[in-house]
Amino acid sequence: MTLKEKVEDALKEVRPMLEADGGNVELISVSDDGKVTLRLTGACGSCPMSQMTLKMGVERIIKKQVPEIKEVVSA
Repeated sequence: MTLKEKVEDALKEVRPMLEADGGNVELISVSDDGKVTLRLTGACGSCPMSQMTLKMGVERIIKKQVPEIKEVVSA
């Protein structure tokens, strides 16, 4: 399984929480050095709390499931 596939699997756990609030997340890229670039969409894209959601929620879950990931950033 590739790193990108592992991140996609982790995002499956995150999506229902985001969708419940009218948002979603789109995987833009996964670099070889462990940096994931995401775009929050829908209500999450314009939410003032989106950076906290990205770091405290999405990044935490991805790093837990895919320890090779070092950082998650917003596109």
